[in-house]
Amino acid sequence: MTRSEFEHIAAQLRQTVLKVCLDFWRSREDAEDATQEAMVQLWRYLEQIDAGRNVEALAVRVAKNCCVSLYRKQKQHADVQVMSQLETEDSPHARLEAADTRRMFEETVALLKPRERQLFEMRAIMGLSTDEITLQTGIPKPSVTAMVSAARKKVYMELKRRMKQ
Repeated sequence: MTRSEFEHIAAQLRQTVLKVCLDFWRSREDAEDATQEAMVQLWRYLEQIDAGRNVEALAVRVAKNCCVSLYRKQKQHADVQVMSQLETEDSPHARLEAADTRRMFEETVALLKPRERQLFEMRAIMGLSTDEITLQTGIPKPSVTAMVSAARKKVYMELKRRMKQ
């Protein structure tokens, strides 16, 4: 697809994407953020979009992925705030517990092979989707899925082992 073709249909696509995002978020501000991100992604990869492909269906798919990605990032941010609150609680026990949990998690993730760690952090910490990781790393989607799954299992098993000690 050419830039001029995209510009010709961009306003219509934006309305479709915004509707999907509003259905997901119910908050105009979050829906606008997700819509903007979806339109940027479509623009960034417009040369790879087949002219014969249903661009509206692709836009809906990208919009859904952007909504989920934004949701994960917000959830991660909320989790970090909760951890920060635990660390700043007046109770020395709560601060110690939070610090131990964080240290144990970081040590466990550090045991992963470098590529596993990179993909695990992109997925679990940064909240990126498998498609986003594939685009950023160039690793095929099935490989990303398998490597992230294996890394999660390793982290889970190691944390489980450490908790028993």
